[in-house]
Amino acid sequence: MKTDPDHLKFTSAVDPTRLTSETQPERAAPPAIKNNPWLNAQTMAILAVFLDLFGTAGSGAMAAYIYPGYATKANWFAYVSFVSWGAALLLASLFVSRCYAFSVLLTPFRKLSAMVGAWVMTFGVLITSIFLFKSGSEFSRIWFLSWATSGLFFFVAWRLGFGEFIRYLNRDGHFNKRGVLVGGGGNAAHVIKMITNSQESGINLIGIFDDRADNRAPAEVQNLRKLGKIDDLIDYVRSNQVDTLILTLPTTAETRLSQIVDRLWILPVNIRLSAASQKLRYTNQSYSYIGNLPCFNLYDKPLGEWGPLLKDVTDKIIATFAIIALSPVFLATAIAVKLDSKGPIFFKQKRYGFNNELVEVYKFRSMYTDMSDASASKLVTKGDTRVTKVGRFIRRTTIDELPQLFNVMKGELSLVGPRPHATQAKAGSALYENVVRG
Repeated sequence: MKTDPDHLKFTSAVDPTRLTSETQPERAAPPAIKNNPWLNAQTMAILAVFLDLFGTAGSGAMAAYIYPGYATKANWFAYVSFVSWGAALLLASLFVSRCYAFSVLLTPFRKLSAMVGAWVMTFGVLITSIFLFKSGSEFSRIWFLSWATSGLFFFVAWRLGFGEFIRYLNRDGHFNKRGVLVGGGGNAAHVIKMITNSQESGINLIGIFDDRADNRAPAEVQNLRKLGKIDDLIDYVRSNQVDTLILTLPTTAETRLSQIVDRLWILPVNIRLSAASQKLRYTNQSYSYIGNLPCFNLYDKPLGEWGPLLKDVTDKIIATFAIIALSPVFLATAIAVKLDSKGPIFFKQKRYGFNNELVEVYKFRSMYTDMSDASASKLVTKGDTRVTKVGRFIRRTTIDELPQLFNVMKGELSLVGPRPHATQAKAGSALYENVVRG
């Protein structure tokens, strides 16, 4: 079983961010955000999908109702199928155009041309399908043109209205991501101004991390405090909810940027490089935007916005069926372990997962209880006397790993992902966490 980057819910073993006053100034309090599990970016995207689906189908039905004409005598099943096909095409086009990203839902004007293009392309495909299947006689041309034109108007209207609705819900910053600036001074001041002057940036800035002393990088920039050095940032992210790191260094400082990114890429966050100080400008497609701030995407958060949810659902469904199907193996192994030697059936072991977080995994016990090694400070070797007779078999067949399906059900592990390593497991004389980079 493997750890899932976005699903681990245990506190990091490093107890990060317990930074001393010598390494960091007093922290500014993060923005207060209401915690409502139902109000999140994914919920808003799902609502937008249903809004687009029913809005597209509804505009087609409305066009037929206002101008029945030939449609009243036609095969209504053909009309319903045709409208459903059009709605499905539109949703696919919008997904491909990334029009369900929360930043687009929040400020739809940014991708208004892409949304209109998706609508036009949808009806272009519908016209082509009518031509190829020679079904023009089945549909009213006035109805089709009415649906295409009035539907586009209403589509744009409901998208703009939905954006206004989300901005209303987001008036307290509930949906905003939490961001940290890497690098202070004048560049940071410019970045902060661009973000705070944006109508909707979608981000709450928490603080600044900079290796330089206060005489070169002030302890406070635009009311945003310096929270520590870049080494402190790694621990800070591991125990705080941070979504985005914004590097404020100039794009020309390639060596310094490379050094910083090389230290930060292991973190489960989006890493963006501010292009605000860049003199050479590219087309808008070359940038992503945080409010009015143009950025280059250096690293994206693992699995993106929808990946964690889809993976979690998939993991739990597969784990449920696997536990049911393998229940006879579970029962037989439990009986064998219990009869073979004294002690519990299951063995619990703490392991470091993604982002150095600590997970307690379940296994069938394969060692004598008084010889077990919970930290794996000594790896098991061939003929190891600590292993029981049953233990040798279940380790060789990896049956001992099956109880980790319950970890998957709890959301602590995933069926696919990096393998978690025990706290004291070593390769030679070095701990795994130091050998396996990232």
